[in-house]
Amino acid sequence: MLDSLFSPSFSSMLVRLLINIVVVGLIIDRLYYPKSKRRDFYFTFMLISIAIFFIVFFMIFVLEEMKGKTSLGIGIGLFGIFSIMRYRTDAMPVREMTYLFVIIALSLVNAISEGVPMIELGITNAIFFVAVWLCEWRLKVLPSKIVQYDKMELIVPERKQELIADLEKRLGLEIVQVEVGAIDFIRDMAMVKIRYRGKRSDGDVAEALKLSKEQLKEF
Repeated sequence: MLDSLFSPSFSSMLVRLLINIVVVGLIIDRLYYPKSKRRDFYFTFMLISIAIFFIVFFMIFVLEEMKGKTSLGIGIGLFGIFSIMRYRTDAMPVREMTYLFVIIALSLVNAISEGVPMIELGITNAIFFVAVWLCEWRLKVLPSKIVQYDKMELIVPERKQELIADLEKRLGLEIVQVEVGAIDFIRDMAMVKIRYRGKRSDGDVAEALKLSKEQLKEF
């Protein structure tokens, strides 16, 4: 059916695009989002994946039609794609950066896999998914929050248990770990990162112990 409407290359591209969307969607929706609850990154990962796929496919297709310079097209595509790693306004947490790298790599592999048997392409995509799933299952990262804390007398190491008890009482969470980050003696406050048991809530701040001046103004 597709072959009667489109050229063989374009028909193959649509199948590979479908595979890419399904696998990337599963990685984001089933592995990334349940722990992070970051809708902004969900949106970013999905659209970057589709955009990269089309950019690389048509770049290679056009160059092949011109002079068959596939290697040049791949080189230019790689240069542009990995430059996207700088595409952000705020500091991106390591976990999100890793997911972005995996999604970019997966989209690139699917875009340049013209001529690769579908069974081999499917196995490659499955390996990506299983690798991410195993890492998520093995590490079991606890959700975290960053809190502006005002009781400076409790941030000393000797009173750590009192700090945890106070945070649990005020936040209503079962806190597992506490880390004290940036300290502002002028404003009499400190940035405290907590890890807790339970589901991550929407809108959690990115995992960083030191916030920028712009971020501090938002509190």
